[in-house]
Amino acid sequence: MAEIGKINHLYVVKEVDFGIYLDGGDLGEILMPKRYVPEGTQPEDMIDAFIYLDSEDRLVATTEKPLAMVEEFALLEVVAVTQVGAFLNWGLPKDLFVPFREQRQPMEVGKKYLVYVYLDTNSKRIAASSKIENYLDNIPVDYDEDEEVDLIVVNETDLGYNAIIDNSHLGVIFKNEVFQPLSPGDRIQGFIKKLRIDGKIDLCLQKSGYEKISAFADQIISALEKNNGFLALTDKSSPEEIYKVFKFSKKNFKAAIGALYKKRMIALEEDGIRLLISE
Repeated sequence: MAEIGKINHLYVVKEVDFGIYLDGGDLGEILMPKRYVPEGTQPEDMIDAFIYLDSEDRLVATTEKPLAMVEEFALLEVVAVTQVGAFLNWGLPKDLFVPFREQRQPMEVGKKYLVYVYLDTNSKRIAASSKIENYLDNIPVDYDEDEEVDLIVVNETDLGYNAIIDNSHLGVIFKNEVFQPLSPGDRIQGFIKKLRIDGKIDLCLQKSGYEKISAFADQIISALEKNNGFLALTDKSSPEEIYKVFKFSKKNFKAAIGALYKKRMIALEEDGIRLLISE
């Protein structure tokens, strides 16, 4: 059965002058207008299609992919505000509706908001909500510490940054562990740092332990080899200088050069580090 608000792999039933019809199962036959039909498509082919309701509330299929699908979060721009709610640009001809009751604060044209895309089960219309906390943490946590996860930055707080984990839960990246610019809506890779007894989740942007230090050490060796065996960086260099070169923290830099020094692969000089032997 085809799902509204998602990409479906559907069977082509028939071709007409204005497009093709797809088998939507319980939803019936669904029109894909001609402008979206891939060249050479024939009846009995299978095609990937996104299903939604058009401006006249008719089911329609498209090969265009929206910026977010049902059960996903995205940072989207408001293109209109009317008496019934706001409308967001989500990459399709029909803008995405946000009812007033689903707005954390009154939305303004030209501004971007992090929203959750949902399907109204009664009307079958796709809509969005900026009250994202209502759509998080509804399932038990099933993560392991150090597990790699997909993150979407929500907002900055006094502690650091709130981030959505795998479209399911909310976690925190602490400010003293962030060494790159972050903005609401950014999609980044991160790791589960700690699962707290109170259910809260601490996140980090770099993997902990020996595996991480080894990866950073490899980066340092590679950079040394590209710079004639010398880098003007030491454990006294500023965090900003180190991040500019390696995109990781001073703490991780010091741990990595310490490991390399113990293996007698680098020399620690007053004004930098020098390569002695490559792996």
